[in-house]
Amino acid sequence: MMLLMAESSKVIHVRNVGHEISENDLLQLFQPFGVITKLVMLRAKNQALLQMQDVSSAITALQFFTNVQPTIRGRNVYIQFSSHQELTTAEQNIHGREDEPNRILLVTVHHMLYPITVDVLHQVFSPYGFVEKIVTFQKSAGFQALIQYQAQPCAASARTSLQGRNIYDGCCQLDIQFSNLEELQVNYNNDRSRDYTNPNLPSEQKGRLPHPGYGDAGVAYPQMANTSAIAAAFGCGLPPGITGTNDRCTILVSNLNTDSVDEDKLFNLFSLYGNIVRIKLLRNKPDHALVQMGDGFQAELAVHFLKGAMLFGKRLEVNYSKHPNITPGTDSHDYVNSNLNRFNRNAAKNYRYCCSPTKMIHLSTLPQDVTEEEVVNHVQEHGAILNTKVFEMNGKKQALVQFENEEEAAEALVCKHATSLGGSIIRISFSQLQTI
Repeated sequence: MMLLMAESSKVIHVRNVGHEISENDLLQLFQPFGVITKLVMLRAKNQALLQMQDVSSAITALQFFTNVQPTIRGRNVYIQFSSHQELTTAEQNIHGREDEPNRILLVTVHHMLYPITVDVLHQVFSPYGFVEKIVTFQKSAGFQALIQYQAQPCAASARTSLQGRNIYDGCCQLDIQFSNLEELQVNYNNDRSRDYTNPNLPSEQKGRLPHPGYGDAGVAYPQMANTSAIAAAFGCGLPPGITGTNDRCTILVSNLNTDSVDEDKLFNLFSLYGNIVRIKLLRNKPDHALVQMGDGFQAELAVHFLKGAMLFGKRLEVNYSKHPNITPGTDSHDYVNSNLNRFNRNAAKNYRYCCSPTKMIHLSTLPQDVTEEEVVNHVQEHGAILNTKVFEMNGKKQALVQFENEEEAAEALVCKHATSLGGSIIRISFSQLQTI
C-alpha cells in the first residue's frame, strides 16, 4: 500500500484542508504548475483530491513543495500523490461522507458573522418535518448544533436540501452530517437548547453563568459594510493582528519619498486593502499624505500590512489619522468613482489575498499573446528579477515575477499597476507564493 501511495500520479491528495479553505484557494496554490482538470473537496475529512492535466505537472508541484511548506490562509496543508491514477465520479462518492442515516443531524455553522439561536435553527429546519429537540454548543470546529427530528426521512430530506446553504446572505454556511446519537438529552428551554415535546422545562439552572462563546459572535464587526465578503474571505477567524473593531477610515502615511510618490502611486498600493475614497498630499509636510479608505476594516488591513514597508528607499510610517475623513477640494485627489478600485467586484477574493508586500508580484488581465520577455521588459527597471512565469488560468493569461526583495516588488506594483501592456490595462498584486 505504501508503494502505491508513493507512485507518481496526476492526482494529488491534500490534507488539513480546513473549512475556511475554498476550492479557489486550492486552484490558486496549484495553478502555477499546470492545468487543473478536476477538484474534489472531501469536507468531512478536511481533505481534497486534485487532478492535474498530466503526471509531470503533479511531479513538478510535489517536488516544489518538498522544499517549501504549502500554506493556505495561514494553515499548513500537506500533499502527496494519491493512490488514484484518475479521478472519476465513483471516487467522489467513495470519499464522500460515510455517515449512516439517522434522525439526529450534527450541524456545523461556518462563516458565522451573526449569532445563531435555537429559534433561528428551528425556522430553518422545521419545514422538513417535526423537530423534537435542538441543542447548540461551541466547539473548536466552530458553532455546532444537534437537531433531532421525529422521523429519519425528515432528517435525510433536510440534510439533502440544506447542505452547503447559507442561513444569511454570504455567511452562516451549513455543514450537515448525520449524528450517531440515539436520543438528545435536553435539560433547559432557552436560546441554546429546546425540547419542543416538553415546553415546561426551566430556562436556566439557578446560579449558572450564561453560556460563553457564541452570543456575541456578531458584535466584533459593527462597522463592516461588506460583512458577507469578509465572512466569505476569512470565515470565523480574521487574520492574526486584525481586530475587526476599528472604525477610523482615514490613514496618515509619512516618511514618503517626495521625489517619487504621487497620489496615483499611493492609490495603487493602498487599493490592495480596500476601496480608496480620497488621497491628499500635505503641502505643509510634503512627506506626509492622508488616505481615506472605504471603511474602518479596510483601513485596519492597510495599517496592519503596510506599517514599516519599504518604498523608494524609505520605510513607511502608517497610522490612523485624527481626521475622520478628507474634505473634497482642489488639493485632494478623488477616487470614490474610480473603476480601478479593486473591491467593487470579487471583494471576498481580494480580502483573502491581503498581505504585506512580498518579493513576488502577480500580474493579470494580460494580453492573450503576451510573452515572458514582454512581461520582464515591462517591469525590469524596478529591480533585479530572479524568476518569471507566464501561465493561463480559466483561459486568461497571468504572470508571476519574482524580485530580489520586497521593496523592488512594491516599486514595480505602484508604478506599473493599471498601466498598458500590449493594449491591455494590467492588474498587479502581491503573491504569497515563496518561489516560482
